[in-house]
Amino acid sequence: MGEASRRLLIDGQLVTTGWTFESLNPATGAVLGYAPDATVVEAEAAIAAARRAFDSTDWSTDVQLRIRCLDQLYQALTEHKEELRELTIAEVGATRTLTHGNQLETPLGIVSYYANLLRTYPMTEELGEVESRGQQHRRWVEKEAAGVVAAIVAYNYPHQLALAKLAPALAAGCTVVLKGAPDTPLVTLALGELIAEHTDIPAGVVNVLSSSEVAVGELLTKHPDVDAVTFTGSTVTGRRIMAAASDSLKRVFLELGGKSAAILLDDADLTLGAQFAAFSICTQAGQGCALTTRLLVPRQQHDEVVQQVAKFMGMVRLGDPGDPKTYMGPLISERQRDKVDGMVKRAVAAGAELVIGGERVDPGYFYTPTLLAGVDPDSEIAQEEVFGPVLAVIQYADDEDAVRIANNSQYGLSGAVFGKDQDRALAIARRIRTGTFSVNGGNYFHADVPFGGYKQSGIGREMGVPGLEEFLERKTFATVVA
Repeated sequence: MGEASRRLLIDGQLVTTGWTFESLNPATGAVLGYAPDATVVEAEAAIAAARRAFDSTDWSTDVQLRIRCLDQLYQALTEHKEELRELTIAEVGATRTLTHGNQLETPLGIVSYYANLLRTYPMTEELGEVESRGQQHRRWVEKEAAGVVAAIVAYNYPHQLALAKLAPALAAGCTVVLKGAPDTPLVTLALGELIAEHTDIPAGVVNVLSSSEVAVGELLTKHPDVDAVTFTGSTVTGRRIMAAASDSLKRVFLELGGKSAAILLDDADLTLGAQFAAFSICTQAGQGCALTTRLLVPRQQHDEVVQQVAKFMGMVRLGDPGDPKTYMGPLISERQRDKVDGMVKRAVAAGAELVIGGERVDPGYFYTPTLLAGVDPDSEIAQEEVFGPVLAVIQYADDEDAVRIANNSQYGLSGAVFGKDQDRALAIARRIRTGTFSVNGGNYFHADVPFGGYKQSGIGREMGVPGLEEFLERKTFATVVA
């Protein structure tokens, strides 16, 4: 293995290990760099540092220190965003255009949002007085940090996922062990280096790990000194984390998979709906849990919509993510491309029509935008998360049928509806069991907006005021009024 390109952050020190693992450029398949391969030894040290920092420093009680440090982190991220941009393009396969939005610049605003929220958020809530046993009693609630947080992120939007966990946890007064995804370790390690070199965040408050070992993630979810676990990734892994955390009854926040539906009503602007569906599924090569991967269309308009979606998909420019004109880059790995291709082939074998796409493009891990028509709503491709640029078109008979099909999923993360009658569209949206919903192309995703899912799409909410409160405990007080 080669020399580490980045370093771990443990107890305020930037360190390497005796072992490294490769990080590949998904656009070429070439080795981009090497990440330190943390073992349970480094993970134990990081947890111990976070525990000490929480228990023996004033981080959890000094609001002004936390505000200053979050301001410094935002400044450091902003000053180094061009370096981060190039690294994100190279390691994540994110397009240059997307780094000006949700892949980099938009997530930076999460840090400033929580710094500003902390300036006004009431850490004490008065409940008023009551009479009891002939005396007046004053009651109030004080909000305290939950403790040591293990934050485990996925590869698809690593800046967004890391900062949406780290910023509110720090604002709440928690200490954190952040573990980057094995496919994109360097971008997360870069965050740790900026924290160590450009902020006054005390030693041990933030620890950043990269590891190829499953045992490291397991330790973070089971360790008795970890008070809360926040995880973004697959539902399968989320179930294991929830089970592991149950032994010590840790707080668990899970942001998991999705199989969201976009519904075109019979009065919808079909061109607008088709355009939304085609370009959404190609964003980050379809590697987004909240993307609408099922397109529900009225039976009589199925063929027309399919033709329009295919036309828009054909316009998607696939290629070098560093080229500003590229709309869609590669999948993260050959392993992921094999998974996507296998699901497409099984869908066709099960009766779906392959309208466009379904092809590998080399070098790198590219896969062409793929449209499947006439999909059975109960089939694998309509029920299981693909995490690739694959859209399944499903016919429905009427509004009731559309709602039934949209809710026919173990997931409940997102959704969309298009219709000229706004009240009708909203009525449909309110019947879909998901945590977020777009009406006629509305964009809900922002630092001040709670994000999360129903059913097996997760537990809890990220961002917004609820995102801060995931990391707060409430202590109730009462005293006799003299």
